[in-house]
Amino acid sequence: MTLMIEKLLAFVMVLTRISAFFMVLPVFGWRTIPVRIKVGLTVLLAIFFSVITPLAIEPTRVSVLEAILLIANEAIYGLALGLVAAIVFSAVKLSGRIIERQMGLAMAQVLDPLTGERTQPLGSLLEMIFIILFLSANGHHLLLLIISRSYEAFPAGSIPTVTVLTVGVIKAGSTMLIAGLKLAAPMLAAFLLLMVVLAVLARIVPEMNILFISLPLRVGLGLLMVTMFLPFINAFVAEFADWMGKLLPL
Repeated sequence: MTLMIEKLLAFVMVLTRISAFFMVLPVFGWRTIPVRIKVGLTVLLAIFFSVITPLAIEPTRVSVLEAILLIANEAIYGLALGLVAAIVFSAVKLSGRIIERQMGLAMAQVLDPLTGERTQPLGSLLEMIFIILFLSANGHHLLLLIISRSYEAFPAGSIPTVTVLTVGVIKAGSTMLIAGLKLAAPMLAAFLLLMVVLAVLARIVPEMNILFISLPLRVGLGLLMVTMFLPFINAFVAEFADWMGKLLPL
């Protein structure tokens, strides 16, 4: 009976951390993935990690209230890990939104079939391409490695400090903003050059309707720059993996 309680508590804690982690990930948290697949994958991983992961506590000496608090800690830690990964994932979508604003397409919205939310078409397209490249480069192995390393740093039953989790999330947010601006920097330079050219034309030919001419030029330049930018997303995948290793609260 004691062995059964020990295994059950270990399984519940591992299942809680993994479920919270996958719940906020941009890939496995999509609504288009059937719930049965999500549950089956989570339970399968929880069984695997509960077998190979030692507990940091003695289950026979844990009261019911302590068990509830330990499970809550596992949920918070799993959410923090998943939030860091999701924030860094959003860097590509953020760069797409910056480009769309420069193109004059800030009001253009479509229904994202993956998340069921309204989003900008260009940012959603760049995110899909990045995720395809990420998975083709065995990025899902990186996610499993993150779970494994989390149990090496904080075994099931241990309590990670709030400072570590907070610093990880804050650094991920700042990295997302820097990475998004870095990815959109060539496009911003091109749009700045376009604005200078249009300003010169406005001074040379005052009768020209610059606003009417600038709209198709901005859209065309944006599409051209995005087409030239797409091959460089593959290089961002390796950089993304490096950021994940540095930012995760492990």
